[in-house]
Amino acid sequence: MAVKLFVGGLSWDTTEDSLRSFFGGVGSVTSATIITDKFSGKSRGFGFVEMSTDDEARKAIAELNGKQLDGRTIVVNEAKPLAPRENRGGGGGFDRRGGDRGRNDRGGRTW
Repeated sequence: MAVKLFVGGLSWDTTEDSLRSFFGGVGSVTSATIITDKFSGKSRGFGFVEMSTDDEARKAIAELNGKQLDGRTIVVNEAKPLAPRENRGGGGGFDRRGGDRGRNDRGGRTW
C-alpha cells in the first residue's frame, strides 16, 4: 500500500517532476504533487509524495528530511489525515447598508 508523505519548505521553482526524481533516489514513487494557489497557480511551498511501501517511506523520511532541494531545506514526514473542521457559524460582521456612513457613525444608536 502506498504511503503518503508531506514535503514542506519547497522552493517555488520545484516541479512535480523534480520532486519525483529527488524521492526516486530512495525508492519507488507512486505520485508527486505540489499544492498550488487556486487563484495565482503558484506553488504554496509544500506538496505530497506517495512511496510504494512503508519501508521506502521510512527511508525517505530518514534520508531526505532536512536535505536541500532547489536551494531550500525541506521537511519530510508522514502525511496526517485532514482533521474535520468544526462548524464555526457564518461570517458575521458585514454591514449591508452601504453608502458612506461617516467616521463617527456607530450603527444607529443615538443615546
